[in-house]
Amino acid sequence: MWAHKGILRLAPSVALVGCAIVGAVSRLHGQTVLPRAHPLEPIGAISEMLASHRVVAVGNVEFRGNEQCQAFLRSLVRDSRFLATGTDIVVEFGNARYQPLIDRFVAGEDVPYGDLRQVWQNTTQIEWEWDLPIYEEFFRTVRAVNASLPRQRQLRVILADPPIDWSIVRSKAALDSVAITREDYAARATQREVLAHGRRALVIFGAGHLLRHPASSNQRANGLVDRLESEDGVIVFTVIPEVRRNLTTLDSTASSWPIPSFVSLRGTSLGAAHWTTPDGRVTPALQDQADAILFLGSPSSMTSARLSPALCADSVYMAMRSSRLALLPPPPGAPMSPVDLLRSSCGR
Repeated sequence: MWAHKGILRLAPSVALVGCAIVGAVSRLHGQTVLPRAHPLEPIGAISEMLASHRVVAVGNVEFRGNEQCQAFLRSLVRDSRFLATGTDIVVEFGNARYQPLIDRFVAGEDVPYGDLRQVWQNTTQIEWEWDLPIYEEFFRTVRAVNASLPRQRQLRVILADPPIDWSIVRSKAALDSVAITREDYAARATQREVLAHGRRALVIFGAGHLLRHPASSNQRANGLVDRLESEDGVIVFTVIPEVRRNLTTLDSTASSWPIPSFVSLRGTSLGAAHWTTPDGRVTPALQDQADAILFLGSPSSMTSARLSPALCADSVYMAMRSSRLALLPPPPGAPMSPVDLLRSSCGR
């Protein structure tokens, strides 16, 4: 990825994984034939997983602000089945430095907007993904949900991006010294703020942070789920959206799955499948990387959020974002600079 999130350069999409599913296993010519994956209604399935796991992690699609993913997440936190079990939501798209501020906001207190937007604008991520209106809308959805709940049942949002102070960051080295701690900080925050209090968490992070990395894999080890499971003895149930690759290439029945669907993959033919990357590498089996797929529709049906015209017209915001983008050079051969790409996004 260019910078930290990959808006500026599209990283190869990542594969997904699975959990146990009931189905007959047959044999063909002496070989085991695994059952097909079976789609389930997703909110009920995720709520059930949260009842049996203290942490359920759902991938956020950080691909130019995927609207389908965020719409599903808002529907999830509004649903009474989730609210019956969930207590905390750990998110990547907020600077932990502002935890007291977001606590007040989701509890219904008045918070000046100029203060509130620092939560998502001042993270370690120099790109503008979190500035897209879908992330602010998520926080406002939690606030609206809490307004209908008694104080003891209200949801808490845990900001899990490290507490960077941009007033003292002047170089890439200073940024990197904080950004490199992101997964470690998120794991410690989940342990400290959720697990240590006997609570349960919905963790919302980019899918790449949630994939397990088998020992035989060449991918980066010690992701967020790896850290939680190895350091805290917690079994995390992971649900990863796949919106960039066509699942029908691995399972022809995917074209008939309801939208959205939850697909547990452990012990299924889809769970045992592999993706082949553009450079010819074969990924680990899907079920070795995560526990379920969240199916949101075909890649061609996905839509992207845009920066608001008001934000694009805000000279203070544009100067801030441009100065941060300047900390990292574009990759070789990039068609335009990061700042030009930001202006282009605003122009669209």
